[in-house]
Amino acid sequence: MSHRALRPVDLAREAGVSTQQIRNYADAGILPPAERTAAGYRRFDTRHREALLAYRALAKGYGWEAARSIMLAVHDGDLTGALALVDACHAALHRQRLALRATGEALEAVAGQDPGGPAAPPSALRIGEVAALLGVRASALRVWEAAGLLTPQREPGTGYRWYGPAEVRDARMIHMLRQARYPLGRIGDVLDGLRRTGSTEALRAALAERGAALASTAVAMLEGSARLHDYVTGAAAR
Repeated sequence: MSHRALRPVDLAREAGVSTQQIRNYADAGILPPAERTAAGYRRFDTRHREALLAYRALAKGYGWEAARSIMLAVHDGDLTGALALVDACHAALHRQRLALRATGEALEAVAGQDPGGPAAPPSALRIGEVAALLGVRASALRVWEAAGLLTPQREPGTGYRWYGPAEVRDARMIHMLRQARYPLGRIGDVLDGLRRTGSTEALRAALAERGAALASTAVAMLEGSARLHDYVTGAAAR
């Protein structure tokens, strides 16, 4: 099979990157080895174009680091290792889906609790006690407070923080949403709606948004794996 000669600028234009980025990809092993002219210039061809498109497509779904590792494994002749990396990324996405479902169920239960009901702590807790209850660092609670998500009471004189049942409930929700990778700003919307009206509408919207993001990632993974398949089978044919 013949290969059309391509310049770095040709590859750069197709991928929407700089010619220096193409050289960086070649140096990093993301592109297959390239022959050089007598003057030392690389000779690229359609193989490098296919590798470039595969890498860029993989990065959209699997992330830049995973895409780089996959391409390096392919160019090292370790197709089994490359496929294992692909499988690991799909497994991680599946775990995120399961975690999202569990988070949604748990958040609905927590949001529906009466802060002063039987499930609430019997009395106000100090920051270390709340951190131990949730399994987080005390510094995380301070960050959430600085972001305006928590407003614990302060003990007169000492300034020690005290968390009542409502603050503990909110801390549980923040922790679960952070585990599901929600930004602090979106968590604020959820808590504001719950505090003002008791509504979980913002909570459901946040969960739906996260679900849509995971679905988008899955589609990008599908596109990336298709490009990888084309590149690998094409290389095998050559």
